[in-house]
Amino acid sequence: MFIDFIDKDTIFFRNTEMRIIFMGTPDFAVATLQALVENGKNVVAVITVPDKPAGRGQKLQVSSVKQYAVAQGIPVMQPEKLRNPDFLAELQSYQADLQIVVAFRMLPEVVWSMPKKGTFNLHGSLLPQYRGAAPINWAVMNGETETGVTTFFIEKEIDTGNIIFSDKLEISVSDSAGTVHDRMMHIGAALVIKTVEAIETNTAPSSPQPEFETLKAAPKIFKETCEINWNKPAKQVYDFIRGLSPYPGAWCMWQEKVVKIFGTTIVHEAIEETETWYSDGKKKLYFKAQDAWLAVEELQMEGKKRLKTEDFLRGFKVS
Repeated sequence: MFIDFIDKDTIFFRNTEMRIIFMGTPDFAVATLQALVENGKNVVAVITVPDKPAGRGQKLQVSSVKQYAVAQGIPVMQPEKLRNPDFLAELQSYQADLQIVVAFRMLPEVVWSMPKKGTFNLHGSLLPQYRGAAPINWAVMNGETETGVTTFFIEKEIDTGNIIFSDKLEISVSDSAGTVHDRMMHIGAALVIKTVEAIETNTAPSSPQPEFETLKAAPKIFKETCEINWNKPAKQVYDFIRGLSPYPGAWCMWQEKVVKIFGTTIVHEAIEETETWYSDGKKKLYFKAQDAWLAVEELQMEGKKRLKTEDFLRGFKVS
């Protein structure tokens, strides 16, 4: 326990041994876990998904969070079911003061209500906008020029709890979901540290989410979500493609194959007219949208590598 002096009349106590359990899975969550460790926060255990077989050899794949936690000597729990009595007993045994969730799954109340200081989540949007599983993708797909990150206390309804802090992030017209993800990962990690330190000193705000007449959702993305509709305006198609790049990738049928498209440029000058697409068979491939053409910069045909258009056309005969 340390005593911090703000001024001669104000003193507060800071508990540097607050026990934290961290929950997360992908690289996005690793940045936050690493920030907690490097800032001396007392992460007593990590919860992540079970190892799963993947690839041709069906080798067990471990989550990015588990890899980092094991390297740091932090105990790891990997429950199949979050209501399993054995898991709940183990979780209780750590006597955590606080739980932090970053890119994990929905928690039952018996889990999120366990710590005395609560459980908070880092969400990749400015709540209440873009509640859901894929906030980064949908913000870019919808052509937003701004998004952000929010920390909030978890409650029963998903992504609806009281806001602690938020931080804004600009989206440029050249950004993809991937570039926004990479910047947000570090901004979010810093916001989590700010949140933890406010909770440590009992100075964390807790404000109800603002009300909006219209809320934009960010539901989970499936393969059918990613199909390109070339009949829409070119700007909408352009945003849709970059919002799904690099993962899971926007796709269309071309040359009787599924082709993923990762980057385009809107072209307003005249292109040799065909029904829906044009290629010179050497360097250029264009698809026609409602009001303009889009030049494809990168693509991947099913069963093939992702390539620049020029490299792809060098080895592919356009029929």
